[in-house]
Amino acid sequence: MEPTASDVTALRVYAEQLQQRFESMVAEAPALLAKAKAVQVTEKSRDGLVTVTVGPQGDLVRLDLDPRIYRRPDSRELADTITATVQKAAAAARDQVVDTFSAVVPPEQMRATLDGDLDQVIGDMHRRTRGA
Repeated sequence: MEPTASDVTALRVYAEQLQQRFESMVAEAPALLAKAKAVQVTEKSRDGLVTVTVGPQGDLVRLDLDPRIYRRPDSRELADTITATVQKAAAAARDQVVDTFSAVVPPEQMRATLDGDLDQVIGDMHRRTRGA
């Protein structure tokens, strides 16, 4: 199937957008990377007994347990509370990283990249080349 003139035009427009985005990223990359690497989010559990701090990729940096946890020796509840608090902090850290790059990468594309969703990343590129 031979590409149509509109296909070629859409591809040129997309290539120009990529070039502009690339140039912007190159210029801003050092500052954006430093800011993204510095992201840390601290969250406290609803009961206030668990405090976690995560890094930019949601990795646990610090865990603080209030001594009152020993008054309720339900280890399953404690584990679930820690897990939920870490997940909440990781989601907030991810959002901060997405916001950091929003000037040069569309948020939905950045989320897909961070999530490793190659189908969405490739699909987005395909839609852009098709002008959809």
